Amino acid sequence: MKIAEITRYLESLSPLALQEEYDNCGLLLGDPECEFHKALLCLDLTTEVMTEAIENECNLIISHHPFIFRGLKKLTAGQSETGIITAAVRHNIAIYAIHTNLDNTLHGLNALVLSKIGISNYHILSPKPGLLLKLAVFCPLEHAGKIRDCLFDAGAGRIGNYDCCSYNVNGEGTFRASELANPYVGEKNKMHVEPETRIEVVFPGYLEAGVVAALLAAHPYEEVAYDIYPLRNNPPFAGAGLIGELDEPCNEVQFLERVRKNLGIAVIRHSSFISKPVKIVALCTGSGSFLIGEAISAKADVYLTADLKYHDFFGMENRLLLADIGHYESENGVKEWLHAALIEKFPNFAFLISEVNTNPVHYF
Repeated sequence: MKIAEITRYLESLSPLALQEEYDNCGLLLGDPECEFHKALLCLDLTTEVMTEAIENECNLIISHHPFIFRGLKKLTAGQSETGIITAAVRHNIAIYAIHTNLDNTLHGLNALVLSKIGISNYHILSPKPGLLLKLAVFCPLEHAGKIRDCLFDAGAGRIGNYDCCSYNVNGEGTFRASELANPYVGEKNKMHVEPETRIEVVFPGYLEAGVVAALLAAHPYEEVAYDIYPLRNNPPFAGAGLIGELDEPCNEVQFLERVRKNLGIAVIRHSSFISKPVKIVALCTGSGSFLIGEAISAKADVYLTADLKYHDFFGMENRLLLADIGHYESENGVKEWLHAALIEKFPNFAFLISEVNTNPVHYF
């Protein structure tokens, strides 16, 4: 099996198109056509993690944080990136990053963290706009079933927890083939009326090339009539943060104790208690201060995130409980998420979880 098969699968779960503009996800180093042997899964790729990969004879490292994040203008001795790249090239190790595209995935890292604190019913807190398109195509009645199936196979027609979604209307299409045409139905230079079905399906914009290719391959007409429309609907499958409900409400102290215990957190920084039962919980792993307003608007009782500044805690009285659970602590579960996803798909291959603690923050 090639490395490309691993990365294609990960991108089917968390498409690269979902990453933020500032990010650098995907294959950062290496040949995707190389044979895959063993992978090391980590949160951060440091020199210690690279040594761990070499000692375990891994030829692929899958990291949450991209080790090449800002632009590199030089590679000189003393830079951590230089040592990592040199070691990776010398030992033929490919490096892949799955960062904000995983953060923006409905069933990604945020979902794992929510499950650890007892929340299974959740949805996107801040949907990512501009992702959805609608395709409308016209085809002969007898070809409608085949074309629908091809569109569904290409990823179109999925809405929330439903797939194979389409809308169909029968009508009449008219056309006249020129002398240069090769018509599937009708005759050259004669007006033709054909009973047709109009098929409409919704799909994510990043699948457009594949959806159109599937349509053209299945459609019998020489010239296929179809339209693609942008939609303003919020996608239910992509966006920043999640919000969900506990099965049973609890008080604020009990909730923070549960979070600290279940996530293995040493310290939680939080705003003042507002003496309100916790039922609705919003979460964004990593740096999530940009979603405080969204959490308040969604009427969350508590918002869990990391990297909060001093002034972020002001003004929370009688609004919600704001809690900083730590960047490393909120995201370290990515190794568990990756391992579960990859083992389920590739049970006969080795995926090792890094044992290196890469948290740069220490508590006295």
